[in-house]
Amino acid sequence: MNKKRKVLILQNIDTALLIAIIALLMGGMVMLVSASMPFAEKSLGDPFAYLYKQSSAVFLGIIASLIFFLIPTQYWEKLGILTPIFAIGLLSLVLIPDLGVTVNGATRWVKLGPLPNIQVVDPARLLFFLYIAGYCVRQQEQLRMTFVSFLKPMIFIFPACLLLLLQPDFGSTVVLLMVTAALFFVAGFKIRYFIVLVIALIGILGLLAYISPYRMARITSFMNPWDDPFNSGYQLTQSLIAIGRGQWFGVGLGEGVQKLFYLPEAHTDFIFAVIAEELGLIGSLLIIGLYALLIWRIFSIALKAINSKRIYQGYLSFSIAIWFATQVIINIGVNMGLLPTKGLTLPLISYGRSSMIITLITLAIVLRIGCENPRTKVNKKIGG
Repeated sequence: MNKKRKVLILQNIDTALLIAIIALLMGGMVMLVSASMPFAEKSLGDPFAYLYKQSSAVFLGIIASLIFFLIPTQYWEKLGILTPIFAIGLLSLVLIPDLGVTVNGATRWVKLGPLPNIQVVDPARLLFFLYIAGYCVRQQEQLRMTFVSFLKPMIFIFPACLLLLLQPDFGSTVVLLMVTAALFFVAGFKIRYFIVLVIALIGILGLLAYISPYRMARITSFMNPWDDPFNSGYQLTQSLIAIGRGQWFGVGLGEGVQKLFYLPEAHTDFIFAVIAEELGLIGSLLIIGLYALLIWRIFSIALKAINSKRIYQGYLSFSIAIWFATQVIINIGVNMGLLPTKGLTLPLISYGRSSMIITLITLAIVLRIGCENPRTKVNKKIGG
């Protein structure tokens, strides 16, 4: 790539998206310190232990994202079926004895010797979206005409979902299936086929929840957590108490009490409840607004790519936007008692080193797509 082309790409960077990323990242680090200090001091002997760990992940993520930003996005399309094969291989690693790591009854992590454990679903999910976007480009005409075209990628997706359910990781299974279905719809999947697909997915997910006592307990406790506030409904009731205490402006940064061993997973899955308690409704809306800005800019990049006949880049951006939107909505919905507990983190804010690194890499790919897009106005239509 010549120097002039490099300068043009950097000039075309989506400033609003970059601001949203930086703001969420900085705000997330502040809230992580506040939410994790009591637990870090008790379990690790250092109140700033999780800050140090997350900071190392951010540093590695920024280095990795700079590398991925330099890679032209057409190379991802050329990988084809290699990406889902590699993703399934990653998901299979947790089944290997002495390699898979079990935390709170879920085997989702893999040991990497002296390096931090990696949650394999994080890179696997991105690899699948790289593949599905490419498949929708290659099979676009068939997707618009036949239902069979939907079944072909299921050769990879169903084994991946099975491996996720074995961990168990119901939340990531939901995200993978929802993003796949949504991207097929964007690619032109006939509406009647799409409705059948959605009904089938709801039925499958409902059946999986019904046959699993653990998942059914989560669903029933979500419907009325106050029926059993000290057992199955404990986590949700503590989250609701935290949110209720925040009122308009919060109790003050660092002044929350629910993180003091009342609210489990206060620095991971339920960090939004800590935000609501300490920063109140105003602070919560600010965080939601930043996520809305981030997701809107990714959708805008996707539309611009499709209108510029860069279909693969457009579909990939769409899948990432839907992924982020789904995960944010589910996480906040769970914290507010609107959805059953799923075990999904809040992107760029919750503690999780592998999640942070993959999230930054993913956003770097989106920024690269935005930079490669021609500098023209976005049309309102999805199609060209």
